[in-house]
Amino acid sequence: MKAVIVREHGPLENLTLETIADPVAGPGEVVIDIAACAVNFADSLMVDGSYQVRPPLPFSPGVEVAGIISAVGEGISRWKKGDRVQALTNWGGFAEKVAVPEQALCRLPDAMSYVDGAAFVVAYGTSHVALDYRAKLQKDEWLVVNGAGGGVGLTAVEIGKMLGARVIATAGSDGKLALAREKGADFTINYTSEDIRDRIKAITGGKGANVVYDPVGGDVFRQSFRSLAPEGRMLVIGFASGDIPKIPANHLLVKNIELIGFYWGAYKDFKPEILQDSTRQLFDWYKESRIKPHISATFPLTDTADAIRALRNRTSAGKVVVTNELTR
Repeated sequence: MKAVIVREHGPLENLTLETIADPVAGPGEVVIDIAACAVNFADSLMVDGSYQVRPPLPFSPGVEVAGIISAVGEGISRWKKGDRVQALTNWGGFAEKVAVPEQALCRLPDAMSYVDGAAFVVAYGTSHVALDYRAKLQKDEWLVVNGAGGGVGLTAVEIGKMLGARVIATAGSDGKLALAREKGADFTINYTSEDIRDRIKAITGGKGANVVYDPVGGDVFRQSFRSLAPEGRMLVIGFASGDIPKIPANHLLVKNIELIGFYWGAYKDFKPEILQDSTRQLFDWYKESRIKPHISATFPLTDTADAIRALRNRTSAGKVVVTNELTR
């Protein structure tokens, strides 16, 4: 099979498209013929060796795939060849095939395309579990979503509205803010030309934000952190800006603020039932046409580096997906 391989950590130019041996389904595993693999910031970090999970070299990045089961290992009874599935891999998704354990599989709804399937679970799951389970977002609270034009940011706008919040979306371009409004944002802030803190205070009548969802970091984090209302909750989702901010702990004390770190992938190991319940809810909402991923671009497997670069440079809105010929 063809696969995009990292043999040495470093720039995206290190990625090579190679022909390697097909995976084999071991006991409790299936092989998926991959139709689509979503691009996540984890992929970029894996390539340069800065992600918290460091696969042994050589490896293929890609953690979120959709496709068709082509082989079934010993001990598998719930799945068969030809089943359409979505799966979370630790890595290996930027390839034509991947072997995954049975517990990594979700059945794709009949109406869901492979591209939507690949782009669905991590982005929506991150926002749903973060806002509902961790931050306990309440009806009519003020929710600020930073980086609202990105893959997880757009889903946070959608999920926040579904939970009954009043949503303020921030992003770095008017085009991304227009997309956030389409997904339900009540107010928008362009942080390249507007002061986030001042605008949030004005929008909320001086009360401030109850919850801030931040996958950006840097000055966007610092400004929105200072806009929190008493007993506000700040969700640390990631650092797309590359700037990991320092936290003024005295502000937590004075305003009774909660700072909440959130890494969705950790729940796969220590509380998998949280992700399972969330995924079932999210697929139900998709089947009811209440949520749908925004795919800004698709790239063939040969152009995987360009796909990761589009996400890294924050030139894309919504999700970026790498596809194989199987895609429909």
